[in-house]
Amino acid sequence: MPQLSVLDLAPVGVGSTVGAALASTVELARETERLGYHRFWVAEHHNMPGIASSAPAVLLAHIAGATSRIRIGSGGVMLPNHAPLVVAEQFGMLEALHPGRVDLGLGRAPGTDPVTARALRRGPAPLTADEFPEQLTELMGYFVGEGPRGVTSVPGDGDRPDVWLLGSSGYSAQVAGLLGLPFAFAHHFSAANTLPALALYREAFGRSSVERGTHRLSEPYAMVCASVLAAEDDDRARYLAGPGALAFLRLRQGTPGRLPTPEEAAAYRYSDIERRFVDDRLAQQIIGGPDTVAKGIATLLADTRADELMVTTMVHDPADRQRSYRLVAELSGLPESGSAPGSDAA
Repeated sequence: MPQLSVLDLAPVGVGSTVGAALASTVELARETERLGYHRFWVAEHHNMPGIASSAPAVLLAHIAGATSRIRIGSGGVMLPNHAPLVVAEQFGMLEALHPGRVDLGLGRAPGTDPVTARALRRGPAPLTADEFPEQLTELMGYFVGEGPRGVTSVPGDGDRPDVWLLGSSGYSAQVAGLLGLPFAFAHHFSAANTLPALALYREAFGRSSVERGTHRLSEPYAMVCASVLAAEDDDRARYLAGPGALAFLRLRQGTPGRLPTPEEAAAYRYSDIERRFVDDRLAQQIIGGPDTVAKGIATLLADTRADELMVTTMVHDPADRQRSYRLVAELSGLPESGSAPGSDAA
């Protein structure tokens, strides 16, 4: 069984608060460390009332202080929203404070709507595909003392986290392969692109002419992030999955809100078009009782040949979320007692 890790968005449920959501995320990090998960990542999203993880570096600092062994990281930091020097300083500081535990996962999309993206950048021009490699090169240079002349990242220079590229299509897969970086694919919202992107990553890695250096792996390392929800049986799991599906529908309709309750989701009257959208969304996830989830995970790993599986679970009640991660850990044979391994090739 490959390594098993966690992606969390600090979901804010109806009737809850942002503070309670963040506290639940920290508690989840403690629990998944105890269960033996390898990494705990948080994602950058903006202008979404149901997601509290808008500032990964700040949240990760708190999580790192509340845990001791599990790797912590961003899944990811959206590079278009930030100056590379700022990212280098933030994650260089995390690495200096918690050496050998920090991952910097980087995405090319802004992770939000166009109006919010402009507010984040303080300018109207989006980051183009051609500019992303330049920003990435600048960022990685700060960690090895190769930033612009006269600029040193402190912390950052000499305090390098493990750098990952994230993707939901083929572009970042090819960049990650060419640069010899580990790659994490967002199967949880782009399942149709998973196998093509992983093939592009492995192909690009194999034909890369970049010299092996500080950042480059000796062989490709691919992680797949999947939506997984485990409960005592299939019916209960499908019931608990309703809020996440309804929240995603509302996001796509331009009306994002807090994560609804299972009761609200079950009572919602879907139109035929909405029902097809939701059914397609749920079909891309691994949802069910122990046997169903075990089979789903085994199939996904066999199809993708992933080196690592990252699990993300969106449910209304934090207790249901923790229970799901415990069941997945049991199914996967993780050793309890927080014996998650430290940094390795990835």
